[in-house]
Amino acid sequence: MRTLREEYEEVCRKYYNRTYLFLLKLCNDPELAEDLTQDTFYQTILSLHRFSGNSDMFTYIASIAKHTYYKHIRKNKPAESCVSLSELADKIADSDDHDPLSLIEKAGETVALRELVERLPEKYRAVVQYRIYADMSFSQTAKALGISENSAKVIFYRAKKKLTEELKNGYIL
Repeated sequence: MRTLREEYEEVCRKYYNRTYLFLLKLCNDPELAEDLTQDTFYQTILSLHRFSGNSDMFTYIASIAKHTYYKHIRKNKPAESCVSLSELADKIADSDDHDPLSLIEKAGETVALRELVERLPEKYRAVVQYRIYADMSFSQTAKALGISENSAKVIFYRAKKKLTEELKNGYIL
């Protein structure tokens, strides 16, 4: 029988790098991402007894990481509003539609996209972050948020559409 420490060490080995990369995409600061990852795993060990197994372990950890990140943002606001969205622009761009990345590069406003995502309603922002930053499937995203998979797809589509419309309209901070 394995000890709690052995189980925790296995969870860390298996999910630490993926969690770090998720947080790095959120904050775009390697040192902060490292600190937040450590805080996330500390919180994970404290709350592991609440993990019911209804979702993937990474989904559970990503949820803790997201809450750890937002707690940090609230505590340090407005000094740090650091969502990196260069990847988001790549992923939300439709080949048939106006390319948000091209619009941002033309306007020189990467900060505008960052602000736009931060201003999305919480449920939109959460779906975008799980899908893009944590590279979670719609199924995993739905479980993390307690919604149906179809709802996750609809919310992601609406968030993408909202961001694209804002960028087409020349959103400038």
